[in-house]
Amino acid sequence: MSTYVTNEFKKGLRIEYEGSLYKIVEVNFVKPGKGSAFYRTKMKGLLNGSVLERNFRSGEKVGAPEIEDRTMLYQYADDDNVWFMDMKSYEQFPVRRDIIGDDVNWLVDGMEVEVVVHEGRPIDMTLPNFVELEITECAPGVKGDTATNTTKPATVSTGAEVQVPLFVNEGDWIKVDTRTGSYDSRANR
Repeated sequence: MSTYVTNEFKKGLRIEYEGSLYKIVEVNFVKPGKGSAFYRTKMKGLLNGSVLERNFRSGEKVGAPEIEDRTMLYQYADDDNVWFMDMKSYEQFPVRRDIIGDDVNWLVDGMEVEVVVHEGRPIDMTLPNFVELEITECAPGVKGDTATNTTKPATVSTGAEVQVPLFVNEGDWIKVDTRTGSYDSRANR
């Protein structure tokens, strides 16, 4: 079985720890004035969605899980699951909504995403860095409000709320950074 050493830890890394699969959500290197350095991590369980905070000594090893990335097509979401179709086998797979979390806000019908599969079961996904969405609801823009950093809330076609500049109007298409959930720019449409 292959392993990761703590100096390889980064946000998004999937590890096997104490018999379970986790995705590192936060990692900080801590070097106290007295004692040895360590890595403070916050991890999300890929099979059950639980959150675990652990400190690892510098140089400590953890397992590298046997996982596979597959390109899948987003189809739809229901109350419990988000449904994807494997692009090679045309087989449909549900992924529990609690595992995907807030990333469901950026899924658009027909979008291709990388789904992580472990032992034949989808357990996680990776979105593209940017997605183009239409603004379905927001306050009207005011002429001349283009040079300030002031923002207003806007609802996009997926139902998510994004802070946008004042000059953006209902019906406009915007580019959203899926890693932060923030407005990036107007979309070229």
